Amino acid sequence: MTHVHLIGIGGTGLSAIARVLLEKGYQVSGSDRQASPLFDAVTQAGATTYVGHVSEQVSGADLVVRSSAVPDDNPEVQYALAHQIPVLKRSDFLAELTQGQDVLAVAGTHGKTTTTTMLIWMLIEMGLDPSFIAGGVVNQLNRNAHAGQGDYFVIEADEYDNMFLGLAPKIAIVTNMEHDHPDCFPTPRDYRKAFKSFLGKVRSDGLAFVCQDDPGAASLGEEMSAEESILTYGSRPEVNYRAINNVIVDGWPTFTLMYGDEALGQVKLAIPGWHNVLNATGALGAIHQLGLDLPAAIRALVAFTGAGRRFEVLGEVSGVTIIDDYGHHPTEIAATLEAAHSRYQNHRIWAIWQPHTYSRTQSLEAEFISALAIADRVGVLKIYAAREKDPGYSARVIADALPAGKAAYLDDFGAATEYLLQEIKPNDVLIIFSAGDATQVSQSVYQQLTAKEIG
Repeated sequence: MTHVHLIGIGGTGLSAIARVLLEKGYQVSGSDRQASPLFDAVTQAGATTYVGHVSEQVSGADLVVRSSAVPDDNPEVQYALAHQIPVLKRSDFLAELTQGQDVLAVAGTHGKTTTTTMLIWMLIEMGLDPSFIAGGVVNQLNRNAHAGQGDYFVIEADEYDNMFLGLAPKIAIVTNMEHDHPDCFPTPRDYRKAFKSFLGKVRSDGLAFVCQDDPGAASLGEEMSAEESILTYGSRPEVNYRAINNVIVDGWPTFTLMYGDEALGQVKLAIPGWHNVLNATGALGAIHQLGLDLPAAIRALVAFTGAGRRFEVLGEVSGVTIIDDYGHHPTEIAATLEAAHSRYQNHRIWAIWQPHTYSRTQSLEAEFISALAIADRVGVLKIYAAREKDPGYSARVIADALPAGKAAYLDDFGAATEYLLQEIKPNDVLIIFSAGDATQVSQSVYQQLTAKEIG
């Protein structure tokens, strides 16, 4: 049995890899700076886990896989190197992990988690038992990873630190491309180059899908050579897979899926927003090109309730609907707020936003102001630093830039919870946007409103 040690096992990426390895029969150990729900979940699944990084914890491992956030001087990395234990980044390990299966990889600045989980759900509902790694939990499965026995390995192809360049997909989907992660890709050109390299990794017998509605993704497709197989999807007349007749039925998007001039079926979703119509169009196009049972896939989507923390409705209490969302880029936030206005017409929409990383917040300051302005009321929390040091920049400037009386800067979670409990009213929709730890706010508000209702 091979023993793999994962440094950063509590993160989204390595916790998913840990689950797949455990199901494949590997011995798995790992460490992280602190415990977390994902850390606890892999512990319960059978991994030997440690809080804190200590060199001796690597002893006995045959291979070490490290998170992008783990520096070279980490004591466990240093121990492994000193004892001739191979040390790989996640991107370098993915080729081995996905060996022997057809990789279906979904990349994009936004929408990749939802599109990935759509593909996973459809393949499972068709009885094909795919392996998968997603950046969020598939709601109906309550898991983000699995080592299946089927032919396919569905993976969310994260661009950060060029992780997706370790893949050789049979199918690659690019939902959109808009400059992000300035700490890793300083310029839009750097970001674009990474995505172009990703599409260049598609197998010779494979296909790439790009969303023609997005200027960034569309331009990528236009640049690919004639030898590379590129299909397009979206709403424009010239695309290969097109969504037409988009209407809202019983509160949910419904559309006709076209392949050229051929109508392939009527699709109804159980998640809101035009952006999810596009996500579904790309996912269904991939299913169709693989020669799988498209009517079965369309039926499966009717029951697909999304990925964890992607417009996830925690519940309704005292007339207030509370929604948890992972959105941390202005385009994502804007799309979610537009979807909320469509889904909850004549309701007051709140956006409580925890900025993620100083570099992203500062470089996209104007875009965040425009996106948050779509909400009726806004609360701005402190920046979640993640891997960055505080440069002396505060998100208060974004709250101050919004119209007077519309926004408040909330210094900590306690203040945010207290403010919301005083200000929210029945019929309000409260969306907490966070890729960090502000889910505590949504949970706290929900619990306290529930306690008041019971009391």
